[in-house]
Amino acid sequence: MAPTQDALYADIDLALSWSERDLPERERTRHVHRLHPYLGKFIPQLVEVLLSRYFRPGQHVLDPFAGSGTTLVQALESGLDATGVDVAAFNCLLIDVKTRAYNPFVLEQELRAVHARIGETTRERPSAYVRRWFAPEAARELLGFRALVEDFEHADVLRVVLTRAARSARRTTHFDLDFPREPRLDPYWCHKHRRECRPVETASQFLRRYTLDTLARLKAFARVRARSRSATVIHGDIRKEKLPGRYDGVLTSPPYPGLIDYHEQHRYAYELLRLDDRRELEVGAAAAGTSRAALADYADGIVATLLNARPALRKGAPILIVVNDRRNLYPEILERAGLRLEERLRRHVNRRTGRRAGEFFEDVLVSRVL
Repeated sequence: MAPTQDALYADIDLALSWSERDLPERERTRHVHRLHPYLGKFIPQLVEVLLSRYFRPGQHVLDPFAGSGTTLVQALESGLDATGVDVAAFNCLLIDVKTRAYNPFVLEQELRAVHARIGETTRERPSAYVRRWFAPEAARELLGFRALVEDFEHADVLRVVLTRAARSARRTTHFDLDFPREPRLDPYWCHKHRRECRPVETASQFLRRYTLDTLARLKAFARVRARSRSATVIHGDIRKEKLPGRYDGVLTSPPYPGLIDYHEQHRYAYELLRLDDRRELEVGAAAAGTSRAALADYADGIVATLLNARPALRKGAPILIVVNDRRNLYPEILERAGLRLEERLRRHVNRRTGRRAGEFFEDVLVSRVL
């Protein structure tokens, strides 16, 4: 028998749990949080509440698994400085674009100038990956846009626009954009639109839409961020990276063992932008999957991360880890890292899709630097 709603919610923190009605998608993806799709990110409202509970404006928060930059973005909105570390080059590019302070006049002038030139093509021969995953006209338009990038001051912003458009323009079904296995060349029944759809042939429509959408989102965030605060992005292995500052605490959501390849989900970005692929350095990558060896390697990686970060944290600093610890790995991880678990806050997670059944929960583990 399925548990009742009262039973499900009896032991969770309601202030950290939201329904779809209370927190619709447009709020979860406000301003720069929708600058580019990213699997595995936690919602900004959760970060906002945790920052208000455990930090004060003017303090400096560290996220050792920065991902898409949710902690850094919300820190800036909440009046804190933030530093994020990530081993994935695309993640660091995305975070930097989200958190950089822009001259709004120059930004708008440049993006509108680029918008007027979308559709220009190039005679550059596409790579084997581009030929496989994009229709000929889409490939020409994407490579033509890439050729424009270096002419502008805000080249990194344009790189994010390019990769967002490339994600949408691939030859795949509309409902399988996350990890498509094979290019789709023929019409197909679309579960998303409930009709027959055809693979995408062009990319210009996405380039136009996302150029203006990116401009609007960066301008919207500029209106709400604290102007006196800043974010630092470090592209490196947090287990070994020498941290340059002194931090008042940690707020992070580590990768889950064997769940998402954070390099592969943005393969198109690495190919188009020729980014440095360091997937072998992802925590748990030495023994991929969920075998006993893989879980041990994952735990070793999280312990090494916490031990490396500890010297840069002030005494008594909170370490907040948002995780679905269904294998109960974290009590031992925290103990090995010399941390004391202060409280475990349980929250209900809205799955937000009809294709994934069942209830889903995660914990916010609160520990302190002794």
